[in-house]
Amino acid sequence: MSVLLKSFQYKAWANKRTLEAIKRIDSSEFPSTISFVKQQLNHMIIVEELFKARLMGVESPHKTTNTTTLPSLDQLERRIETSDAWYYSYASQLQDQHEELVTFQFVDGLQGSMSRAEILFHIINHGTYHRGAIGHALDLCSVAHPADTYTVFIHAAEPDRRLAR
Repeated sequence: MSVLLKSFQYKAWANKRTLEAIKRIDSSEFPSTISFVKQQLNHMIIVEELFKARLMGVESPHKTTNTTTLPSLDQLERRIETSDAWYYSYASQLQDQHEELVTFQFVDGLQGSMSRAEILFHIINHGTYHRGAIGHALDLCSVAHPADTYTVFIHAAEPDRRLAR
């Protein structure tokens, strides 16, 4: 399996662990943290949906990279799971188009172009950044945030790698 596909498996695994940790936040004690977490997740999924549209060559589904009204955590979780599955499927079917340039317009009106591989890397990296911010918010609420690094994932997915050689 390619490192790209493993990276999308990792992304889905890390998202799931983060979403499970978020559910342990006491929303009555930490309502502003819940709002912050929802804002981060909402932004994360909107960016994924924007880049999905760009990869597919269809009209942008969003005019901004966040919204003033935030979806529920359940809605965000479903959208993230759907996006994770779509990106894994897309990456698994991408054959010799990795370096093909995709031109598009960012929501701020500026033009951009990235290769399909660069877009996929951006999606993986972007989620990592926002899960880190959520991890800090979890710490402030005394909710243990999950170790979600690639090294933890790969050794959980392939425990034989822990064996001495």
